[in-house]
Amino acid sequence: MIVSWNWLTQYVRLDMPVDILTERLALAGLNHESTSEVGGDLAIDLEVTSNRPDCLGHIGVAREIAVLFDKVLHVPDPRPATAGAPVETFTAVQVETPELCPRFTARVVTGASVGESPWWLRKRLETIGVRPISNIVDVTNYVMFECGQPLHAYDLDRLAGRRLLVRKAHRGETLKAINQKVYELAPEMLVIADAERPVGLAGVMGGFDTEIGESACNILIEAAQFDPMSIRRTARALNLHSPSSYRFERGLDPEGTEWASRRCAELILETAGGTLHPGMIDVGAKTAPRPPVTLRLDQIPRILGISIDHLTVTRILRALGLDAQHPAFDARVATGRNEAPTALGLEPQGEPTGLLTFRPPSWRSDLEREVDLIEEVARIHGYEHIPEDRAVPLAGAPKGRRERVENEVRQALTAQGFDEAYTFSLVADELSAPLRPGPTLPPIRVDHSSRKRENALRQSLVPSLLAVRRHNEAHGNADAELFEIANVYQPREGQTLPSEPTCLGLVSGRDFRGLKGAVEALLERLHLDQELETRRPEQPLSLFAAGRCAELLLSGHHLGYLGEVDRDQLDALELRGACSVAELSFDLLQERANLVPRHRAMPPFPAVERDLSLVVPNALDWADLAGAVTRGAGATLEAITYLDTFRGGNLPPDQQSVHFGLRFRHRERTLTGDEVELAVKSAVETCAARFGATLRG
Repeated sequence: MIVSWNWLTQYVRLDMPVDILTERLALAGLNHESTSEVGGDLAIDLEVTSNRPDCLGHIGVAREIAVLFDKVLHVPDPRPATAGAPVETFTAVQVETPELCPRFTARVVTGASVGESPWWLRKRLETIGVRPISNIVDVTNYVMFECGQPLHAYDLDRLAGRRLLVRKAHRGETLKAINQKVYELAPEMLVIADAERPVGLAGVMGGFDTEIGESACNILIEAAQFDPMSIRRTARALNLHSPSSYRFERGLDPEGTEWASRRCAELILETAGGTLHPGMIDVGAKTAPRPPVTLRLDQIPRILGISIDHLTVTRILRALGLDAQHPAFDARVATGRNEAPTALGLEPQGEPTGLLTFRPPSWRSDLEREVDLIEEVARIHGYEHIPEDRAVPLAGAPKGRRERVENEVRQALTAQGFDEAYTFSLVADELSAPLRPGPTLPPIRVDHSSRKRENALRQSLVPSLLAVRRHNEAHGNADAELFEIANVYQPREGQTLPSEPTCLGLVSGRDFRGLKGAVEALLERLHLDQELETRRPEQPLSLFAAGRCAELLLSGHHLGYLGEVDRDQLDALELRGACSVAELSFDLLQERANLVPRHRAMPPFPAVERDLSLVVPNALDWADLAGAVTRGAGATLEAITYLDTFRGGNLPPDQQSVHFGLRFRHRERTLTGDEVELAVKSAVETCAARFGATLRG
């Protein structure tokens, strides 16, 4: 925001050096970018943060200066003279979308003479880098840079039907803007239309066909409020940004619209003549009063580390435009008397001593909480008054369950050689694919000028992690072991917003068994007593090699998927080395994790181990075989471990030999050899009955 030194003097007395002024503004939050001389004036460039749209006009900056330097602020009180027929006889306004245009006002000036602006007006615009055009247009720009409220002037005689309609664009409509470029409009874009066609993009730019030309004499003045998100979407979709859209995107003072309209009419009469007709068309709901905010005086030293007396607090906040809700206290502030609160009746409304209530002004939408008021007091009083060594009482918040589970997961995986990755939620189409079987809804997309290609919200972490692994391969790190904890975005049928489950993604150069072991080690670290089950997915997942993937279950609940990536998929992603991936539901891990495990005594009796090789059909999954062995062996079977698989040799083509180890233990006594042999025999018989399994000789 560039402001003019001479322009500022219209509202506040500037009797300080410019470097002192800019330094104090910077300390209060308006960072100073540069100061340059322009034709005997000073152009001061200030950085205005997005939460302070009130400072996007000279009056807002002057208000800051008045408070910081204890000056009187002079805000013009426009009172333009009116005559002739009322405004309703010349035009009409209709708003079809009040949710996108909460207020729209219109005034009419007839008999104006379009020409060159007076010297003072041209000079002030040139100082801040705005090219003068004509007196009417220059006035609308002047008022916008004065108070921050954009305005637009229409040639009333070029409006079809002499009326305005605020609506969404129709499909296929176009608009030739005042920059003489033609824009194709989308149905969600808000436009200002006359009886026949759009004549302006609401809050962004006016139309060429109804702009103020040299022959214009009857002027319609628009001042309105528009939904910031609607303006932002339109400006970005068309790559069409303007000083007006910049201000509308950040939110305007809802009570400043009428003042800006009066001010604009007053200056048009002054610079172009004509007749302002009585009244103002005002379509929209009235603004509700801002809710009051209570400030506890004892919170100031707790938060800032210093005490600030109550008179100073109230003077600062009142100077910033807040309305103090204590009449007796206000009187003491006005007279400078500093008696005790009870002597002047600080509690006229029954509030306890030490509580002050303020109603924020309409132009400060960022003031909503007690801490907001304390921040205002601190920045105006001066951060330099807060000693660097002043102790501020702090208390560390205990870690929540999610944070504790995240820490356990990170420690477990980094101990196994994994590195944590952070990837973008917005990805290209090839990285947006979900990691689950069956038909899925298309990903949710965002429309943003900076994200033309990567504009889809990911439905899985795995594709992004595979892209990171590819990046590592390209830079000489051929075997990156990666994990990520983050949200994915699953579209929901008939709903605008997606579900956002948190997932744990893993990418590794290990084979299926190796990555499954990493998952089992993670579950052991989380002290999960539930059994991890694997089963063949009901529908194939295109990412995985055939027969090399599994659905993971935790006590029957879906935990995720794990498998080896298919070679064709690796080639498509330009990955050289083989790798396996897994994606787990972090929400389920968080729910089931046992963060306070109980001590378990080591079993005092020895284990007995046996190896088995069973000949079973090739189509049999290990999970089904292991389940049958476990059920057949009985309660003394402590663990079953897969060792290897053999095919060929003297085995039939449709058969395989699966070699695995069994560990038996009894918790109350030592097992006998006969008991173990009986358990092994029972396991073999169970497998023979279910799968036709035979012992391999």
